[in-house]
Amino acid sequence: MSQYVNHLDGAAPLTGPPPAGSAVAVWALDTTREVIGGHEAEGAPALLDSTERERAARLVRPADRRTYLASHLGLRVLLGGYLGLSPEKVVLVREDCPCCGAPHGRPAVAGGALHFSLSHSDDMAYFAFSGVPVGVDVENLPKAEAVADVMSSLHPVEQAELAALPEAEQPAAMARVWARKEACLKGTGVGVAFGLAEPYVGAAPAPARVPGWTLLDLPAPDTYAAALAVRTA
Repeated sequence: MSQYVNHLDGAAPLTGPPPAGSAVAVWALDTTREVIGGHEAEGAPALLDSTERERAARLVRPADRRTYLASHLGLRVLLGGYLGLSPEKVVLVREDCPCCGAPHGRPAVAGGALHFSLSHSDDMAYFAFSGVPVGVDVENLPKAEAVADVMSSLHPVEQAELAALPEAEQPAAMARVWARKEACLKGTGVGVAFGLAEPYVGAAPAPARVPGWTLLDLPAPDTYAAALAVRTA
């Protein structure tokens, strides 16, 4: 499986058939761009649905609101390119939650024509598209105090691996763990409902094996970590 990451810029993305089977297409976006896939970032609200606009309006920090709007515009541009639709014509729904059955599970395209995952952190957004369930996550490197706060909620082996590292190396390792874990949890649709201990993904430079999933680290800017999880047969 390729770890190549496409970059969504101001030009309209290439159109083509969506990834089939376990093939995956991964894209990254600098959310500070003024033009995203041929569309003005300032005009994003007009291309989103009412739920997306309401969520954006609830964000207090302007930077958070900008990142949300830009990343969701990017998602619609890419989905539209794969499905042959204009961004505003893409209908997004929620799958049933695997924990309770209520309709607040993974985001999905109406009709299930393509699986996708979206993650954003600070000024970066990552997107993954596949014919099978997929999860992607990008994380900015945490501060030292955040590492200490989160470490106790991880798998015991991950806690030990992080604690054994020099303090200066712990933020990068924590970002790797968090991105890998979130990618898996987004792929399953469970999220953090059962905590962060499982699955074990490891803090080493290479991710641990997760049964039923292919887990990969993705190229990312220096202050970020990113990971991809794809369901296997």
